Amino acid sequence: MKKLDVLAAALVIIGALNWGLAGTFHLDLVAAVFGMKFGETSALSTAVYSLVGLAGLYQALTWKSIQRRWLGDLAAARA
Repeated sequence: MKKLDVLAAALVIIGALNWGLAGTFHLDLVAAVFGMKFGETSALSTAVYSLVGLAGLYQALTWKSIQRRWLGDLAAARA
């Protein structure tokens, strides 16, 4: 489960950075990676956007259980 937590967190960070770049510099990082202009989509970019959205949903719905998993491991490591 922790690997899924890390993957979801990485995708949420990618999404946040992409939104920050889009808002600040009018740059769509996902589109740029796939050789497209701002706002253009392809099957690959749509897959990335969908995965980022699912990662955000996962993080939002499982936030408390993620905290328990990670904080429980920290407490055990300190003991």
